[in-house]
Order: sequence, then C-alpha cells, then structure tokens
Amino acid sequence: MPTTAPAFADATASDSTLRRFLHGLPGVDAVGLEGRAASLGTRSIKTTAKAFAIDLAISMIDLTTLEGADTPGKVRALAAKAVNPDPTDRSTPTTAAVCVYPDMVATAKEALKGSDVKVASVATAFPAGRAALEVKLADVRDAVAAGADEIDMVIDRGAFLAGKYMKVYEEIRAVKEASGSARLKVIFETGELSTYDNIRRASWIGMIAGADFIKTSTGKVAVNATPANTLLMLEAVRDFREQTGVQVGVKPAGGIRTAKDAIKFLVLVNETAGEDWLDNHWFRFGASSLLNDLLMQRQKLATGRYSGPDYVTVD
Repeated sequence: MPTTAPAFADATASDSTLRRFLHGLPGVDAVGLEGRAASLGTRSIKTTAKAFAIDLAISMIDLTTLEGADTPGKVRALAAKAVNPDPTDRSTPTTAAVCVYPDMVATAKEALKGSDVKVASVATAFPAGRAALEVKLADVRDAVAAGADEIDMVIDRGAFLAGKYMKVYEEIRAVKEASGSARLKVIFETGELSTYDNIRRASWIGMIAGADFIKTSTGKVAVNATPANTLLMLEAVRDFREQTGVQVGVKPAGGIRTAKDAIKFLVLVNETAGEDWLDNHWFRFGASSLLNDLLMQRQKLATGRYSGPDYVTVD
C-alpha cells in the first residue's frame, strides 16, 4: 500500500484518531469564504495578461466526454480537437488531457499518439461510486492496462456523510496503489457534501491518502464547481504543502463555461495557492464547453472581431 505521510501517521492510526484530526481542523467561515471568492472574482486584468490567461486556461482543460452514447468516432474527434483546438491557428495550445470512460481509453490513447495530451479515465463506478471495492479496483486496473495516464476516482459520499472516514481514506489508498504510475484525481462531489467543513475534511482525507489532485465534482449533479468551494480546496493544498512539502493539484469541474469564469478561477489560484499552481500539472478545468468560448475570445483578441459560435466545432 502507499505510505501515509509521516506527519499524519498518528492521525490515520484508527477511525477515532482520524475523526479527531478531521474534526479538529479549523471551522470554515462561510461568509468570509464566499466574500473573498466574490472579491477576487472582480479583479480586472490587462489585455496582454488576458491573452496569457486564455492560453493558460486552454492548456489546463481536461476535454471530456462521459456519455452512454460515446462512440470511438466521437472520442477520436475529441482527441483531434484536444491536439489542435483551432485549425486556423497552430499557435493555440493543446489541452491538458482527454477524459473518457475506461472502455474508451485505448481509442483515446491511439488517437493521441505522438502528442503531449494525456489520457484520463474516470473509474470507481463513476459517477455514483456505489460498488464493491473490488469492482472499483477492477475498473481502475482496466483503465490503467488500456493506457490511462490519469485516473479520476469518486469517493464514497455515503460513507463520508455517515462519518466512516477511515473507509474513505483506505479506499483512496487502495485506488492509488491500483493506479500505479497514473496520477490520481480524487473527486468529492462537493455539491453532495452539504457543508464547507465537509469539503475541507474531504480535501484533507484525499491529500493524506495520496491524491495527486483533489477535484470538486463529477459534473453530473446540480451544484458543481464554485469559486467558494474551489477557493477552500486551494487553501487546503497550500496548507498541506506548507506542512508536508508535498504539492497536490486542484481541479474544479462542472459549470465553468466562459473565458471570464476561467480567468476568475485563475485569479483564485494565483492569490490563494500561488504561482506554483499556475501550470496544467497542478491545476485543471473539467469543463469541455469552456474551450469553445476561450477559442472565440482568443480569436477576438487576435483580430478584433468576435467570431461567434459557428467559428468552433460542436462537441
């Protein structure tokens, strides 16, 4: 099994010690958190900085298709868009990854051969996470065997909300081990965790258990990524690195649709975690529809004209 960071060996010794640690974390000032997120969202940036931010945001997208109707052709088309988002401008950055179900990993891997775009796969009975651990681990192993570079797992929210923190922790550790060299993103489904305190606790469970990224949402529920819950997770990864020296990435997913939204999130990253996280190795957007707006805004900056939705492909 992966090794727990020495600083938290005592905290993870038993159910009771883990509960004591998590409930000993500082409570979240909801009004202060939401006020800071809103305030940072009003920051304006210069045109040159906006151009940089748009390219950075494009490079941070996990271009995703997670539908029952996914076909190899759809995945190949998505992969082509990830590698070459704007066929009229080869200076456009590639996206960070293409994210698919495990059975589509091999198709995505073949389509992305020779590029720097990663293949991410959801797993562990996504999106509900309601399956036996062995089923979840088989899901992960299938994706890794097919060539997945990254695994996006979902936690057992029922166990978490029932206070079974050790079960959640041990499951993440088992998935981390099954992931091998693939980077692990741990999805909390923040819209189902009810409170900011729970989001903070889930963030620490994920980080202690070995997550390479902590991720807000599946994009399959009503409430997904928000500036406030992302700010809270950015504070968690910042504090975790201060205590352990280990850096963990953050991925807001779901509901981020415009370049304006993306830039607000990048401001949150810079002002909270810092410049070290302004890189697609440490920050991602799970927001496929966002790419089209970023491309349109990029074209507008380059030509002075707003091209409109016909300028980009429909995913």
